[in-house]
Amino acid sequence: MGHTVGEAARLSGQTVRTLHHYDRIGLLTPAGRTPSGYRNYSDADLERLRQIITYRELGFALEEIAALLDDPDADTRTHLARQHRLVTERIDRLRAVARSLEHLMEADTMDLDLTAAQRLELFGGFDVEAHTEQARGRWGRTPAWDQSRHRTGSHTARDWQRIKDESDRIYRALARAMDEGAPADGPAATDLAQAHRDHITRWFYECTPEIHRGLGRMYVEDPRFTATLDAYGQGLSAYLCAAFAANADRREP
Repeated sequence: MGHTVGEAARLSGQTVRTLHHYDRIGLLTPAGRTPSGYRNYSDADLERLRQIITYRELGFALEEIAALLDDPDADTRTHLARQHRLVTERIDRLRAVARSLEHLMEADTMDLDLTAAQRLELFGGFDVEAHTEQARGRWGRTPAWDQSRHRTGSHTARDWQRIKDESDRIYRALARAMDEGAPADGPAATDLAQAHRDHITRWFYECTPEIHRGLGRMYVEDPRFTATLDAYGQGLSAYLCAAFAANADRREP
């Protein structure tokens, strides 16, 4: 028994109109028709549809997809290997962007003494000055703001690269702890939370347990932070908020 166009649409998350279009252009022609003349999709058709959806997600044009799928020298394993490589490369690129954005959002409480070329190398097209100005309005009257401006004024491009690499290692470790089921208030998560607090203190300003608790809240309240941190693992921002609070409870008198 095959699958109707409605079933194929439901299983794949596509619209019936899309499947009709794929049929008209010869990209996905169903294996047969019912006695009433309706499209009848085989399991092989559904597998081809899965490959089409994956290539579309990767940004391929329909004409390119047709050429790839109709290549007589390519089998299912070849397509899977290619798709896995392309998806992995995209993930790596997005993680690199996420790391840069995370660093910038931590750094939006300070002025960066970097040249335009250095900012471009480290941060891409992100508008550092705009976020610094926004941060000045939020934190400008606090000792942490003055201290961070003083410390970061002497940071070199190599320092900023070290900061990025160090914070990335900490967030990756916290994401692993979360994925492995370590409780946010347990020793593994709170030790990593302390490593994060030490990182802030070492590079930016004296990060007290209470300030660190506030950073955790900001990570879940500010969608910019949430999106960037959750790129390491879905729900990481909330996990950090809880871990920072638990570590603050552990450290405060």
